[in-house]
Amino acid sequence: MGKNYKWLALALLSCAFFFHQADRALFGLLTIPIQEDLGLTDVQIGWINTALSWTLAAMATVAGPIGDRLSRKWLITGSLAFWSLMTICMGFVGDWRILGVTVPAFFVVMFFRSIATGGGESFYGPSAMALLASHHKETRSIALSIHQASLYIGLMTSGVLVAWALGFFGSWRHVFMVFGGAGFCLSVFFVFALKDKSEAGPSAAAPLRESPFAGVKYFFSKPSAVCAMAGFVAIVFVNNAYLFWAPKFMSVKFGTSVGDAGAATMFWHHLLAFLAILAGGFVTDLFVRRMPRFRLGFQIIAMLAGAPCLAMIGFAPAVATMIAMTALYGVCRGFFEVNTHATLFDVIPSRYRSTSVGIFTLVAFLFGGLSGVVMGALSQRFGVRGFEIGFALMGGAYALGAACMAIAFFFTFGRDRIAE
Repeated sequence: MGKNYKWLALALLSCAFFFHQADRALFGLLTIPIQEDLGLTDVQIGWINTALSWTLAAMATVAGPIGDRLSRKWLITGSLAFWSLMTICMGFVGDWRILGVTVPAFFVVMFFRSIATGGGESFYGPSAMALLASHHKETRSIALSIHQASLYIGLMTSGVLVAWALGFFGSWRHVFMVFGGAGFCLSVFFVFALKDKSEAGPSAAAPLRESPFAGVKYFFSKPSAVCAMAGFVAIVFVNNAYLFWAPKFMSVKFGTSVGDAGAATMFWHHLLAFLAILAGGFVTDLFVRRMPRFRLGFQIIAMLAGAPCLAMIGFAPAVATMIAMTALYGVCRGFFEVNTHATLFDVIPSRYRSTSVGIFTLVAFLFGGLSGVVMGALSQRFGVRGFEIGFALMGGAYALGAACMAIAFFFTFGRDRIAE
């Protein structure tokens, strides 16, 4: 394996993460035509999104420990192939008759969108983040920021691509098929191109004689890891609500088309987040060598600055104001997420990193996933006013997350930090 392979690995995983997020964004972008076609209510849409988050949370209990013990290459490749196939299947959902029994479209969508797709996606994050961390040490924040930037490229371009594809094909079903098919082709390429990296064995895995719960015990023995997780819960809570509901909110409040609302809420927000995360990676790696707590402080400031932006998204009086606030929220989100996993890895050793990312995912999506159904219930009961209240609550979640991370910054990080 050449010394520059770490950059090829970064490029490969960034491509996978692009589809990971683009495929997930499709449902929010196409909510209105899906509802019109299948007759789903806002509350049902909310439960479908929450079920996806809870599936990610439940499967993280398995995906994390497995990622520390088995080949990360094959876990990543299999995950990409499976969720791409399930995305294709979303193009065929509807009321199905199975063994003479009619299964309503709501349950069919929940299975393919939430359970099957979410189950496949859950195995990607723990193994991918740990594999990148094992390849990159001095360039860790830069590598993780570039990988995270691919998330924004996927979300940023998905709105534009969906608007084009919806106009070209005339059906939301074909959009799912095209995105899923491209991801599956990439998984075939991974079979030949992706390689594991070892720090202590074929996949930097923990010794098999060690209990699979050793990583869980270690994680919860580090208060700084728990505080970082609290901040991540707030981030996921807000991100889920924004991704699933912002396009519909803009369309309903300002009367814009589905395509225009999707492009406006996804493009500028994720473009600014993309630029912020790239800049944040270089800034962090520059200062963290002299100021070990810099990552934590950078994240806390980003959340405090993002809280009022989120509230203003809900109460924006015009389209231009809302777009401006989504862009500023994107900057704050990018500055936080550049260090989501780097901060965790400051206090967690290599052999437990997949398990720790799994715990992050479990707790964050278990509680963060509630935002989908909360926003759905508010919108169904209060209409546009419900969306406005919901985004104000999102700002409060950011402020609470910042307060939890401040505990680690001032009291626990110094003794929890590990030397590499």
